[in-house]
Amino acid sequence: MKLWNSTLESGFILVGILNESGSPELLCATMAALYMLALISNGLLLLVIITDARLHMPMYLLLGQLSLMDLLFTSVVTPKAIIDFLCRENTITFEGCALQMFLALTLGGAEDLLLAFMAYDRYVAICHPLKYMVLMRPKVCWLVVATSWILASLSALGHTTYTMHYPFCKAQEIRHLLCEIPPLLKLVCADTSRYELMVYVTGVTFLLLPLSAIFASYTLILFTVLRMASNEGRKKALITCSSHLTVVGMFYGGATFMYVLPSSFHSPKQDNIISVFYTIVTPALNPLIYSLRNKEVMGALRKILGKHIFPTQSSREVS
Repeated sequence: MKLWNSTLESGFILVGILNESGSPELLCATMAALYMLALISNGLLLLVIITDARLHMPMYLLLGQLSLMDLLFTSVVTPKAIIDFLCRENTITFEGCALQMFLALTLGGAEDLLLAFMAYDRYVAICHPLKYMVLMRPKVCWLVVATSWILASLSALGHTTYTMHYPFCKAQEIRHLLCEIPPLLKLVCADTSRYELMVYVTGVTFLLLPLSAIFASYTLILFTVLRMASNEGRKKALITCSSHLTVVGMFYGGATFMYVLPSSFHSPKQDNIISVFYTIVTPALNPLIYSLRNKEVMGALRKILGKHIFPTQSSREVS
């Protein structure tokens, strides 16, 4: 098979879900709406957590990092997909493809680990409330956050470098929403079986191991909640945990399908739909799931919006 030697010069063509949809205009409008929702909701949640001193707690520090990751993750993918469709230009340079892959892997991997740490935070808060401020003190939280970013970025750098070093075939089309490892490997003119095994091991490390920790944490939480004497405390704990589990199910489900299941289970159409789910839909829904069920966040949000939208009325109330 003839190798495609012009990869560095001509780059790739991203043939994503918009190009293969029966109603591309409607889908593009939906993606744009979800992206705007993600920008506004995650931005407001970050603003609330940063500005309100009552939310300077471990749980909200981790939640703020989740919002930041979601905001960046969807921004790596969605704007380019929408602009490419509107301009009828689907090309991406070799360097641009490598950068997009690195950023997506970094942000996705960091979120995988962060969600597991958030489950541990809820476990400590509910099962060991008296030790919470010791086990989840600020230094520990920042160490957890830094660990998520560093491990994910190192893994992403290794995989991006190794994936892009392969010789690619003459076909330039990547039948996917973004530059990711599985669709790129289909263009490679070499044996990738060993590397696919390495990708699988990384997927298990960043997906299945954290997911096991999450299930273990929530199993212990459930046993503790069922023994609570207070109905109000039980209800509050279950609401908080159900919100987290909803986020976990949406994010880990799609990522596990892409990076853990064998390639025989994949098809371009399925992969495109799954990628839209964890790169566009989940980042838009995460802040809504957390904030709408959280009285502290909603109270702080109303306070901030009241100051900026109705400043005169707020100042009269204070006086």
